[in-house]
Amino acid sequence: MTHAAPASLLTIFGATGDLARRMLLPSLYSLQAEHLLPPGMRILGTARSTLDRDAFANMVAASVAERIPGAEHNEAALRGLLERLDYQAASADDDASMAALAAKVEALRNGDVLYHMSTAPRFYGPACQALAAHGVAGAGTRVMLEKPIGKDLASSIAINDSVAMAFDEERIYRTDHYLGKEGVQNLIALRFGNVMFEPLWNARHIEQVQITVGETVGVEGRGDYYDESGAMRDMLQNHLLQLLCLVAMEPPARFDPSAVRNEKIKVLRSLRPIGREQVASESVAGQYTAGAIDGVAVPGYADELGRASRTETFVALRAHVDNWRWSGVPFYLRTGKRLPSRSTEIYIQFRKVPYSIFGGHAAADMQPNGLLIKLQPEERIELHLMAKTPGLDRHGLRLSQVGLDLDFHEEFANQRKRIAYERLYLDAIEGNGTLFVRRDETEAAWQWVDAIADGWRNAGIVPKPYPAGTWGPAAALSLAERHGHSWRE
Repeated sequence: MTHAAPASLLTIFGATGDLARRMLLPSLYSLQAEHLLPPGMRILGTARSTLDRDAFANMVAASVAERIPGAEHNEAALRGLLERLDYQAASADDDASMAALAAKVEALRNGDVLYHMSTAPRFYGPACQALAAHGVAGAGTRVMLEKPIGKDLASSIAINDSVAMAFDEERIYRTDHYLGKEGVQNLIALRFGNVMFEPLWNARHIEQVQITVGETVGVEGRGDYYDESGAMRDMLQNHLLQLLCLVAMEPPARFDPSAVRNEKIKVLRSLRPIGREQVASESVAGQYTAGAIDGVAVPGYADELGRASRTETFVALRAHVDNWRWSGVPFYLRTGKRLPSRSTEIYIQFRKVPYSIFGGHAAADMQPNGLLIKLQPEERIELHLMAKTPGLDRHGLRLSQVGLDLDFHEEFANQRKRIAYERLYLDAIEGNGTLFVRRDETEAAWQWVDAIADGWRNAGIVPKPYPAGTWGPAAALSLAERHGHSWRE
């Protein structure tokens, strides 16, 4: 993939939407404050809402005021951002409005253009094709698409085909915002920047891998959208499989888009299918009922939705990567809403020492080493090791597990914590696709996930209830325990 020229114009579709207000506009403010945006780059907002430029600028200012901590407010930076703005109402299904948008793009551009589709995926194809029809999707333009793309393999292929009619693959940047997180970048640095881990990063030394993405929130007004997708499509197909790829992939030849993506797709293609024969033993679906989060009573999913539903709000899987490096190592994946804590973490448990030289109590004290990579709410890396318990040992040596702990807040206290979209925007503006997802990756992930969904439908599996504030249904615990493992709580 060649590096493109920095964008002279960023056009955001869905610029008045929730994602734009929460993440995109504050990220652009932070990049502006640090003088990281190309000097003459303009920002064109577009959505169905008929706003003028000033009304859009007021919305951007309000979003920045709400989302950026007071200490980081800078009048000059805000003024600089607002000066870049323009707005043009448009709707993908209204050709006249798209013609007006295209004319605005031509008027504002002074080189490359980056389009960002912050809309429902069903609009990606029509919007991209309209841009092409009006002559503003040719060379020197690229497009960011938000994942998940589609709701299964068939719809994903249809959307990708539709976008591909306007943009060729190397100009399409599929965004998984998890890949912009500092902790995810650190996983790559940890694996491939340190000599001590890579020799141990295989089935000979690793017993099991756990990837958990836990949310304490419920559906929060997104009930109708969520009921269409569920935990498997919303989180597992999207974020957890990307994390699994980064843990399991072979070392890429270099840190560039093609090399990294080539190794990730190999992992997805090595995933052992979980189909009709395996879903009962290798997967668990759950749905939260009424319970309590941090001592506050919360309603169940069906109560929030206002109707009964068979959509899962929790999923746990036991996956296998069938290749030389990982043969026989289970990858336990779980994600859910209304869990006890908000956390995203990867836990790698190493095998026990082959023989304990310590008798008595010390032998019983022995715990396997573990590596914990926490991505949120705070980013930290802990290496769990065995050490001698202080004392005179008159009744025999005792051992304790201790943590070597790298806390990024302390280590890099003077570095501001970044929103994931700051990095993703900067890379897309500069034409660097390393952290974006290639078409074959998205479709391989859907193919694997679709087989599980088909297995559930075929077997009539309905989500098992779990009270809000717990770690999912009891069946999720036994998914690991019957193989001699237990979830890290």
